[in-house]
Amino acid sequence: MTQLSGQRRLLITGVSGFLGWPLARLAQATWQVEGTYHRHPIDLPGVGLHWVDLTDTDALMAWLQALAPDAVIHTAALSQPNRCEQQPEVSYTVNVEATRTLATYCGQRGIPLVFTSTDQVFDGQGAPYDETSAPNPINRYGQHKLAAEQLIQCLHPQAVICRLPLLYGPATPTAECFLQGFLRTLAARQPLRLFIDEFRTPAHGEDVAQGLLLALEKASGLLHLGGPERLSRYDFGLKMAAVFQLEAGLIVPSRQGDVAMPAARPADVSTHSRLALGLGYRPRGIEAGLRAVLQTMTQEPRP
Repeated sequence: MTQLSGQRRLLITGVSGFLGWPLARLAQATWQVEGTYHRHPIDLPGVGLHWVDLTDTDALMAWLQALAPDAVIHTAALSQPNRCEQQPEVSYTVNVEATRTLATYCGQRGIPLVFTSTDQVFDGQGAPYDETSAPNPINRYGQHKLAAEQLIQCLHPQAVICRLPLLYGPATPTAECFLQGFLRTLAARQPLRLFIDEFRTPAHGEDVAQGLLLALEKASGLLHLGGPERLSRYDFGLKMAAVFQLEAGLIVPSRQGDVAMPAARPADVSTHSRLALGLGYRPRGIEAGLRAVLQTMTQEPRP
């Protein structure tokens, strides 16, 4: 892959997102960073910010030619499975067609591309999954991410496809993750119903951002960037309550079948990340990651 240099230009799509924000901040150590946003204007010192409609193929290609990045990390996506199920045309345009344009541009020029895919490409019946496991998505989001993976493999075989787990971490100026909602519910002393039969390998967003930069430098093909622990959402909630000193008794065990959702949820998409670990990927354990979130929150200035 390309030798990293501070003079080289890295394009990150979706810098206003939950992952794009920490990624852009970390990447500045080695790259001149340019970032795209669409719905959420942001202020990111040191990053060139651009409003871009990734679904306008002709305009996007012309803009890429003018910007002439040396590498691309594509994090922008429609990543809510329920919304993808309810708006399949929008999901396909954002998750597949925009990726096709970026893969075409990077592939034609032979420049590095890292694409953020998902553990939702698996059906949940054969965990833990590694990079040799056969994908078989059961919801539209996973289907569209898999379609994007397949396009990239055809258009730019040297690109890196990073399958990401459930991400958690501190809120960014324009984005939250599931953790913030969990914390608000418990802080309000309301019951928090969490699944005991849905298993993931969650990872702190900053650790995954470091993994993406590592992938850009050292990898090609498929790479899993999961966390080091397999646990249910319920067990995650118990660890969260302990770290944040909230009432664990408010966390109510429930099952997937108790909740009607537009998108099917795979039961267990926990992943192995041995390849990434061999490259130097070092995701924190859940308790250490949650303590880091708590520390960040206590350091934030009060309004």
